[in-house]
Amino acid sequence: QVQLAESGGGLVQAGDSLRLSCAGSGRTFSFYTMGWFRQAPGKEREFVAAITWNSVTYDKESVKGRFAVSRDNAKNTVYLQMNGLKPEDTARYYCGASAMSTATLRTHYNLWGQGTQVTVSS
Repeated sequence: QVQLAESGGGLVQAGDSLRLSCAGSGRTFSFYTMGWFRQAPGKEREFVAAITWNSVTYDKESVKGRFAVSRDNAKNTVYLQMNGLKPEDTARYYCGASAMSTATLRTHYNLWGQGTQVTVSS
């Protein structure tokens, strides 16, 4: 079974960039759709972006043109490049693994990491 560990979060200013990483263990990592979600205090965990096993990507409308998801199956790692960060992007970011090819709901994912905090100051 795949285990996931996120890294790369931090405190940045509005307009800055961050790249989050999600390292997976296990031989079947490359078969999963990998997704990024975020959860702000008092809010539901929401979909941000995902990438299928064959690198088809899709993302949330509000992050289009700013965020980009990618993966390196040789390294068992998926990335979320975040540019032009805004204070409303502040949240804990989680990566998840799904057996579905189109996976935009939290219930589509059955494996999660512990998350990494992103805080964007204005």
